Amino acid sequence: MRLTPTQVATYRQEGFLLYQQPVLPEKKFTGLKNCFENLLAALPDDVRPESMDVPHFMHPELFEWLFADEVLDLVEPIIGPDIVLFSSHFICKPKGNGKRVPWHEDSAYWKGMIDPMEVCTVWLAIDPSTPANGCMYVIPRTHNAGKKGFSDYDPVDAGKNVFPTEITATQRNDKLAVACELQPNQASLHDGRIIHGSPPNTSTIRRCGYTMRYMPATVKLTGNYVDAYHQVYLARGRDRAGNKFADPSKSYPEIARYREVSGKRGH
Repeated sequence: MRLTPTQVATYRQEGFLLYQQPVLPEKKFTGLKNCFENLLAALPDDVRPESMDVPHFMHPELFEWLFADEVLDLVEPIIGPDIVLFSSHFICKPKGNGKRVPWHEDSAYWKGMIDPMEVCTVWLAIDPSTPANGCMYVIPRTHNAGKKGFSDYDPVDAGKNVFPTEITATQRNDKLAVACELQPNQASLHDGRIIHGSPPNTSTIRRCGYTMRYMPATVKLTGNYVDAYHQVYLARGRDRAGNKFADPSKSYPEIARYREVSGKRGH
C-alpha cells in the first residue's frame, strides 16, 4: 500500500490528503496525458472542456489508468481491498476563461444513487494546479459536519460556473479553505462529502485534472440508475453488495446518449 497509517489518519480526520509524489510511472503518465489531449482535440467546438464527464463509457482505453495498481494502491488503505470504480471525469479549465467551480459536495449530486455514501476521489493532475490557474480548494473536516454531504444550495450564474448551484453561504466558512496545489502526476484524495470548489482560470496556463472515483464494494448502486444512466465496474477484489458490473472492455454509447439528451450529468 502506498499510504502510511499517518496519511490514512489525516484523510479520515481532514477529509482530504495531498499526495505530492508521482502517482504513475513517467511513461504511463505520458500515455494518459496523450490520451486526454486526443479526447480534448476531438471535442465539438460548442462543448466546454470542463464537461468531459464519464469518458470511460465511450473510451475503454482509459481503464489502463483507472484500474492501474498505482492508483488502486492509493485508495485501498482508505476503502479496503474490494474496490469499485464509481465514475471518472476530466475537468479541464482552459487558460484565460476556465469556469469557476462553485462550492459543493460531490455527494449532493449522488443523493439517492448509492448507499451508503462512501466515495474516495483521486484527483490526478494532468497540468500544474496552483492558485494562479484555478486549483481546487477544500474546507477541511466538512465531510463529518452538519448534514453529512447534503447542504442547501442556491442558484449561481451558469455562464460563469461549471454547476448552476452553490452551497448556501451561511452553511460554509470560505476562510478555512485550503489550496490543493499539485504538479503533473501528483494527486489529491478527497471524501465525496467534503465541501470544495475552485476559482476561475484567468491565467495563461491550462488546468486539467482527471478525477477517478472509487467506492468500497459494500456500497450499493440504487434507484433506476443501472443500465439507463450509469454503470460501475469491479476494479479489484470481490463484489460485496450485489451490484451489476459493466464490462471494461466495452463502450456504452447508449448510456452516453441518454445522459446527453436527458441533461443528466454526473460529477
